[in-house]
Amino acid sequence: MASSTNKRRKPMSDINVVPYIDVMLVLLIIFMVTAPMLQQGVEVTLPEASAKPLPPDKLEPIVVSVDAKGRYYLNIGKAPNKPSDLSAIQKTVSTVLKHKPTTPVVVKGDHKTDYGKVVQAMVALQTAGAEKVGLMTEPAKHANSVR
Repeated sequence: MASSTNKRRKPMSDINVVPYIDVMLVLLIIFMVTAPMLQQGVEVTLPEASAKPLPPDKLEPIVVSVDAKGRYYLNIGKAPNKPSDLSAIQKTVSTVLKHKPTTPVVVKGDHKTDYGKVVQAMVALQTAGAEKVGLMTEPAKHANSVR
């Protein structure tokens, strides 16, 4: 019997994955809770238009928003939810376009805003170096309706 107690056991090659599953489930819950909070931007009611959507680009577009009160917002930078003046927006956009000249540039104007404010934003973006400035709209509810 002495020989049976001297035998060595084989090492186990199993990995206990239960702690990894627990961590994964906690991370999943955290991401599910924080994902809706990541939606940033300014609340703007876009005008409707029956135009074809542009094909998606690989680069995230620069979006200048004009709210109903005529304040300007830029989606990039330190504070995308704080109003900014056109000169600061122009400097930031100019810097981005120097490094990435193919970045799409879009103006998102509220349907109640003064048209002159939207035009001023477009002029500032063109002065900053944007060759093409697009206008963002909502898809029309009725295909043949024009407002």
